[in-house]
Amino acid sequence: MRRRSYLTASITILVLMVAIVPATTIPAYDENDTAQYEVWAIDQSNSRDEDGNGTLDSGGTLYTYKGQDLIGEQASDAVPTVVDLGGASRDLCVAQTGTAPVRPHMFEFNRSGSHAVISFVGSGHVLFMNTTTKAPVHCIDVGVQAHAAMPSNDQTFVVVANQNGRLLQRINTNYQTNTFTLDNAATINLATCTTPSGAPCQDPVLRPDARPICPVIDKCDRFAFITLAGGGLFVVDPNTTPMSIIAEYDKNTVHPDGCGGVQANGQMYINSGGAKESDLYSFPLRGYLSTNPPNTPAPSLVYSHDGTNSDSHGAVATSGERYLWVVERFGNNMTIVDTRDNSIVDQFSLVGPVSNDPAPDILDISPDGKYIFMSLRGPNPLTGNNPAFNNSVGSTPGVGIIRVQQGGTRGRFIARLPISRIVGGVERADPHGLRVLVK
Repeated sequence: MRRRSYLTASITILVLMVAIVPATTIPAYDENDTAQYEVWAIDQSNSRDEDGNGTLDSGGTLYTYKGQDLIGEQASDAVPTVVDLGGASRDLCVAQTGTAPVRPHMFEFNRSGSHAVISFVGSGHVLFMNTTTKAPVHCIDVGVQAHAAMPSNDQTFVVVANQNGRLLQRINTNYQTNTFTLDNAATINLATCTTPSGAPCQDPVLRPDARPICPVIDKCDRFAFITLAGGGLFVVDPNTTPMSIIAEYDKNTVHPDGCGGVQANGQMYINSGGAKESDLYSFPLRGYLSTNPPNTPAPSLVYSHDGTNSDSHGAVATSGERYLWVVERFGNNMTIVDTRDNSIVDQFSLVGPVSNDPAPDILDISPDGKYIFMSLRGPNPLTGNNPAFNNSVGSTPGVGIIRVQQGGTRGRFIARLPISRIVGGVERADPHGLRVLVK
């Protein structure tokens, strides 16, 4: 047992019921009132020719923007600090693991904001970066594929979804000493394990594809909600060794390809997606016992948007956790939910003068609650795209900025920070990971 120190054009989706909530009043907009923060975005397209054959096959690029440069429509002129992840970060990973990292896909900041934790979906690398110097400090190769790595709130561990390896792994962390260790004894093999009820973790009927997609940890580090590629979900205690499944859900209860997860107003919101589906679930934050029957405690289905153009991905809560914003990448729209009663407040299109096809992906919010930022995919997406639908294809790669209005019940897409990588005359930029760093 390991002890803790502390503790995702027109809208064609039919909405069966819309609860209209009176708008609240927020203070008048002040151009000079900007909290100290940075917006980080990573273009996962390759930046380095690893084997010298003229093809870019590793790397990636980090863009960081100062919050004070992102006020209003003029934000599109903001000049970022640019870090080539095919440089020092690549070299450190090669030195420490023997292999080069490929395709930086997702990243998170630890709670104190001292480090970024970057997962490379094209390889198994998890990179730890100092957020002040933008210098890499440690690199770990967890195996086949690191899709997402989520730091604990007490800053003592990171849970890694090794997607194609079908492993849930834990890295023990000490950010003060830059000590990071892959704890092999903590690993859950989702291809071979059994659930508390005795069922196989991966089962052709219950959970046909148990590849872990995203780990979402509650604020007290008691539970990690693990979404699965083929549907279903596990709630895991991340503190035990090995980590232990304490609740199991099948594909009929939680649909495939979820990734967005946000704790707000005493609930854990988890979505599911794919090119023709968008579901949002609300899970309680208590009642998880390994002695419970499967699918217990039951989640509430907040909404289900099925049909073409429904591909749920990024999500974020507004200030005070009153409203939850969930973006649909394929449909280019945003759904706003009131977390008091899980009613839909609004759904609006992001297509307009800023972009004719933004393909929004990951969301985060400024610390003052005035802006929501979103990564915008490129015309040649490297991940998450179904070629039968091209659900991840966008026309304007970069970072989108939405001004939050009416207390969080409305918003307006006001600006885009363009990101570009032209290779052989073709736009290859594909921003995905995005987070706001509070200074």
